[in-house]
Amino acid sequence: MNYSIGEFSKLTNLSIYTLRYYEQEQLITPNRKSNGRRYYTEDDLRWIEFIHRLKDTGMPIKDIKEYAKLRSMGEPTMKDRMDMLIKHKAFLKSKIDALNNHMKKLDDKIDYYASEINNNH
Repeated sequence: MNYSIGEFSKLTNLSIYTLRYYEQEQLITPNRKSNGRRYYTEDDLRWIEFIHRLKDTGMPIKDIKEYAKLRSMGEPTMKDRMDMLIKHKAFLKSKIDALNNHMKKLDDKIDYYASEINNNH
C-alpha cells in the first residue's frame, strides 16, 4: 500500500514537518510519483517504527543517521549495521542493569520503612 505524506503522518504520529526533516537528514527516503509527490510504503512504516525504537532506547541521532546511511547502501553493510546494534544492545544492557540496581536499593529502603513502621505500631 502507498501512503501520501499526510496519510503517513497520521499513521506514524509524526508531523509532515518532521517527516520532511527526516528526509532532509537522510533518515528516510520516500519514493516519488511521476509528478514528484512523495509516497510512503509499508517498508517505510516499519523503518520509521525502528527509528523510534532506536531513539526510545537512547541511541544518539548521529548514530541513527549513520545506521540509516549504511541501510541505504544495502546488503554489503549488514555486518556494520549488526555491529552497531550489538554495541547499542550492550549500552542498553548496562542501563538496564543500573536501573535494576536502583530498583533493588529502593526496595530495600521501602522494606526498611515497612519494618520500622510495623515494629513501632
